[in-house]
Amino acid sequence: MTLRFFGGCQVRVPVSEQSDIGECRRAAKRLADAANFDETPAGRACLVATELATNLVRHAGSGELLAQVLGDDQDALLEILAVDRRPGMKDVDACLRDGYSTAGTPGNGLGAVARMSSIFDIFSGPGQGSIVLSRIANKQAPPTRYTPSTPGFEFGAICAAVTGEVECGDAWCIARSADETAILVADGLGHRPLAARASGEAVKRFKQEPLGAPSMLMKNLHTALGGGRGAAAACAVLQLQASKVIYAGVGNISGHLLTGERSRGMVSHNGTLGVQLLRSQQFEYDWKRGSRMVMHSDGILGRWSVDSYPGLNMKHPAIIAGVLYRDFVRRRDDATIVVGCQR
Repeated sequence: MTLRFFGGCQVRVPVSEQSDIGECRRAAKRLADAANFDETPAGRACLVATELATNLVRHAGSGELLAQVLGDDQDALLEILAVDRRPGMKDVDACLRDGYSTAGTPGNGLGAVARMSSIFDIFSGPGQGSIVLSRIANKQAPPTRYTPSTPGFEFGAICAAVTGEVECGDAWCIARSADETAILVADGLGHRPLAARASGEAVKRFKQEPLGAPSMLMKNLHTALGGGRGAAAACAVLQLQASKVIYAGVGNISGHLLTGERSRGMVSHNGTLGVQLLRSQQFEYDWKRGSRMVMHSDGILGRWSVDSYPGLNMKHPAIIAGVLYRDFVRRRDDATIVVGCQR
């Protein structure tokens, strides 16, 4: 059985002035070089970062650029997410047309970003701010505007260290086979290297048998993390053939299934893996194609609702993750959120 793994942690660049644009471009170049991107896609990534950062300065006044590499080797994607809180776009389609501008510029930036992106999506509205997603493939791929009918599994993930820290105490990992997908989210206690070591060890153990029983994984993680900082973790295994999700969690990881207008929480038990495992139990939930699964650490406040953002549930999972991160992140904690959708 062939498995593909995805994981990572964002490079975050706050953007509020002209000089920050260059740092966004350099961050994209460093990521592209580290992932062995060819010259042409690396150049596209730098241009996309420059255009999106420029838009943040000119139109929003400030915002944040999040960048990460997903996948590996020739299948790698460099993801750039531009996040801002104001003022939003009245007409998104008009903003994507070449020549349209509200700031006295040639108006080619956002349309050029869409053309240079292997996957592109955007969410914006008056007073809502904007989230723009661009994924650039290392190997040649035609530009694709994400639509709700796009088949297959799509995901979005944000994993960001608390401001001022280099290492993130959270971690996430996705393992995919032909008809099963497993998602792990782990939160090492506290911040800094010891917390990062705990969550990193959780990912390492998850990769050994990612499609096994989530309840057994919790027990294995409890043993593996003994004597260290400890962690909270949750694992969800999506079985397409059986149309179900199997879920187990210990500690403060939140899991939700979003189906149409309905949101259903998934159960995690109290405890700390490596310190105190009170109970390891897994639960089964029905899965309907087009549903979305949201898992996050307690660095994301739990009072969010996708229904508060008309049209958001039709967007790429990375856009959903970006909105929830922007509006519900705890600024004093590491934060991780993973959103998955299978059609």
